[in-house]
Amino acid sequence: MSAFQNTTASPIIFLLTGVPGLEAFHAWISIPFCLLYATALSGNSLILFIILTQPTLHEPMYYFLSMLSTTDLGLSISTLVTMLGIFWFSAREISFNACLSQMFFIKLFTVMESSVLLAMAFDRYVAISNPLRYSTILTDSRIAQIGVAIVIRGTVMLTPMVTLLKRLTFCNNLVLHHSYCFHPDVMKLSCTDTRINSAVGLTAMISTVGVDSVLILLSYVLIIRTVLSITSPEERKKAFSTCISHIGAVAMFYIPLISLSFVHRFGKRAPPYIHTMIANTYLLIPPVMNPIIYSVKTKQIRKAVIKVLHSKETQSSRAG
Repeated sequence: MSAFQNTTASPIIFLLTGVPGLEAFHAWISIPFCLLYATALSGNSLILFIILTQPTLHEPMYYFLSMLSTTDLGLSISTLVTMLGIFWFSAREISFNACLSQMFFIKLFTVMESSVLLAMAFDRYVAISNPLRYSTILTDSRIAQIGVAIVIRGTVMLTPMVTLLKRLTFCNNLVLHHSYCFHPDVMKLSCTDTRINSAVGLTAMISTVGVDSVLILLSYVLIIRTVLSITSPEERKKAFSTCISHIGAVAMFYIPLISLSFVHRFGKRAPPYIHTMIANTYLLIPPVMNPIIYSVKTKQIRKAVIKVLHSKETQSSRAG
């Protein structure tokens, strides 16, 4: 067998990894992950359904929330098949092209989520600092343009990063260390120079997620300054309370991302299963928590959820 495999010479099959050292318990480990996936898929689908069917929620803030739920659904579905396939059927093999596709969509939905959180921060800033012009600034057509720009931005920034992997040559060791295709993980298996790939990947993430985090922070500096300029304590509390759900969503996105980076950089002595479990949960925490945060902290969403669930119960009781 040849010591090297080129992506154009012969088909490359990577082997995904479940939880190292705990292979005998994969069936049990799959139970909490199934619950997380079920929560993420049902929760975000419910948020989308409510926003689409309730005319009172056809406002800029909730349009952006529907974008957030869409990206969370995409992020969950991107890893669902390979992760549960490993836990249930020990289906570890994934072709090179399938690996690139999964990697692209995981990164795309991650970047899109970051962009949507930035758009939501801008929405809160406009609503608090300029409430009289809120509806004229964030019109339906402008929100649609922002949505299209978010997709184009992610696609343009990430396509070179994924495409450049096709030029690499890989050694015989084709075992990945995650249950999904992770860009640094794939690069480590290459026998050729990956400095260009690393530079392009780092540039893509800094210019998207990195820049977004700085702009979100700047937005909240401006929001806090505007809130503090309000003379009435009651009005200040009311204005800032509209940001609580968004702050929670930002925390759910960036804290796991930063934790994963720290574990990869400084936790080299930690058992392999720690790295794997954090990497697996980091992609599931935002999709699971965002619907819960917005359902609990946003009165309009909470009322709409109760209304929809109550109507479903009424229909079921009548049918019975």
